[in-house]
This record gives sequence, C-alpha cells and structure tokens, in this order.
Amino acid sequence: MKGTTHLAIGTVIGVAAAMYYPFTIQNAAIYIAVSAFSALSADLDGPSILSSKIGKVSRQLRQFLVWVGVLLVSVLTFLFLSEQSFYPEYSIVCLIALLFGFITKEGLIRNALVSAIGGLIMYGGWVFHMNWLIGLGLFIAWAPWLKHRGMTHTVWALCLWGIISYGMEQQLQVKGLMSVSTTSYLSHLLADTLTPQGVKWLYPFYKRSIKLRL
Repeated sequence: MKGTTHLAIGTVIGVAAAMYYPFTIQNAAIYIAVSAFSALSADLDGPSILSSKIGKVSRQLRQFLVWVGVLLVSVLTFLFLSEQSFYPEYSIVCLIALLFGFITKEGLIRNALVSAIGGLIMYGGWVFHMNWLIGLGLFIAWAPWLKHRGMTHTVWALCLWGIISYGMEQQLQVKGLMSVSTTSYLSHLLADTLTPQGVKWLYPFYKRSIKLRL
C-alpha cells in the first residue's frame, strides 16, 4: 500500500486521539505527529516517505564519489605524464572512490545514512537518560538492513513498538500515547494485509504471507 495511504490513516488516528483525550494544542500536535510517524515506521525497511529525501542524498553522494574518482585519475595522470611522479597513497584513495561510486548500490548508502540517524537518536537517548529513545534509535538503525515486509511487518515488531511507545508515554506524560502509537503501527500492518502481497505476521516462525481480500 502507498505511503501516502499509511500517512493518511495515521493522521486520522492522531486527530481522533486529540479529540478523545483531554485537549491541549501541545498534546494534539504530539498525538498527530507520533501517530503519523508510527504509521510509516514499518516501511523503514525500504524506500519510503520517511527516507525518500535520504535516498536523494545517497544518489548525490554516489555521483559525487564517481566524480571525485574521475578528478583524481585526471590529476594523477597529469602528474605522472608531466613529472614522472607516482603517488601510491593517492592512487589508493582514487581507486576506492571509483569502486565505491561505481559498485556500491544507492540503497546501501541510503541504509547507512538512515542507520546513522538512528545512531544519533540512540546517543541522544543515552545522554538524556531516555531508554525509549535508545530503543527508537536502535529500531531506526536496524530496520533499513532488513528485507522489505520482513521483520518490521510482524507481531514481534509491533510488540517492540509498543514497549518503545510505553516508555515515551511515561517520559512525556501524555495520556494514551502508547495506545495511539501502537494502533497506528498496527494500522500499517493491517492495511498491508489487504494487499496482494500480504504480511508475514509471524515471520520467521511462519513464513507464509497472510492476506485478507475484501
């Protein structure tokens, strides 16, 4: 299912929560933001709305590495022809840049950038003594390396998200935040269950996709 659909569902859940629980502008903003993010988080295991900007950065980085390699080759070739000088250390850097630029897939760079963001969130959680934030950072850092619609689309990931959400509710003292966040994550799995590909809810113990046809 499209990311925009998941985002719309998550936003509706957040708005409903803002209307159901005691209303304040701050709490309403938290409900909607957390709900929308939770509804999209399962798709951190592949290109999605959350990582689309990072995907663009990875493409630009890959192109940058190629051009750096080409530039270094040109400089080294000029130095060798004009001065008969050979610089092995620069040649190695040049080779690595070219290989990394030509061989490395854009997805790998995107995954590394997403994981770096997760690492920064983990560090923030450690500095500010927020265990739930460490858990969130770990989830973000781990998810990009998983197969799409694999572990992030399981009941186990849903339980993990619930634990993270519980810590967030306790820290922020926003009533019902765990329920809102977990329900939004669940909505993503349910929506994907309605698609032809389905969801492997019990992966890796039960590897067949579960599908519901309307």
